[in-house]
Amino acid sequence: MSFTSDDPELARLDDADATVRRLAVLDVADLEDEAYLPALTRVLRHDAAAEVRAEAARVLAGWDDDEVVDALANALLDADATVRENAAQSLSELKDPAVGARLVPFASHAEPSVRAAALRALRELRVPAAGEPALDALSSGDAGVRREAVAVLGWLRSEPALPALSKLATTDPDPQVRRAATSALGFAPADEVLPALLAALRDEAWNVREESAATLAKLRPRAALDALCASMDDDYWQVRLCAARALGRIGAREALPVLIAALAHPAGNLRKEAAIALGEVGHADGRPALDVASADPDPEVRKAVRIALQRLDLAEARA
Repeated sequence: MSFTSDDPELARLDDADATVRRLAVLDVADLEDEAYLPALTRVLRHDAAAEVRAEAARVLAGWDDDEVVDALANALLDADATVRENAAQSLSELKDPAVGARLVPFASHAEPSVRAAALRALRELRVPAAGEPALDALSSGDAGVRREAVAVLGWLRSEPALPALSKLATTDPDPQVRRAATSALGFAPADEVLPALLAALRDEAWNVREESAATLAKLRPRAALDALCASMDDDYWQVRLCAARALGRIGAREALPVLIAALAHPAGNLRKEAAIALGEVGHADGRPALDVASADPDPEVRKAVRIALQRLDLAEARA
């Protein structure tokens, strides 16, 4: 690699000392000049020092340029782990779906780390062409690939993927995949995914149960009322918090006892969520408990209680 230029910054990229070259990469990047992108991509592709390539991979984040995307995608195959990780992170920060299409072939790569990185980059770009390789990746033997594929399909709101996502939410051996699949079901009609979400609400991993309750809060199915009330006794307050949120959004009077009980929980975040939920349910039977909670030592809880009482006042005024 050689930069034949009168530009002193470019000349430093050709210095014999790798430390000088790495600092030159930082200085060139600070200029934020698109004219220097070819030089930085050449460093990423060809510099002999891994630390210099890694720096180039890192500073190229945020550039939605075809040549940059190609260089970063090829860097996913670099011999150095830090270069690969930096390239994957930079690709994940892409914002333009038009350049995302260049990553679709990498989503079917034989190397799991490359495949997962490409899917991760494609996730929020919502490139329709990513749907097919993502659906295929659900059967990968690598949990990281499955997790990223689930996220892509969730962002795409892929209806053909619903049966597979529902199955992964309850049967995948990796709890992070089950959690991701449970979250991805949030775009679906409630009646289609309710069995999977109710099963996930009983998962052995608390963060899967938490995610299930959070997804049910989005879908608001009244058929989940009993299961969510039962989740208010979960060992983890994080699960209880999401269950309280879901119960508030469903708005059923039957949830009052468990929500009132949650106002006495040691975790302030849960007491706050219970107060908000009681306001959303909007039934007068919740007022005595809210009146007591108005003296809660946590100012955030007291604020939530005030808002809940205002909602009750409005509900009574409309009745």
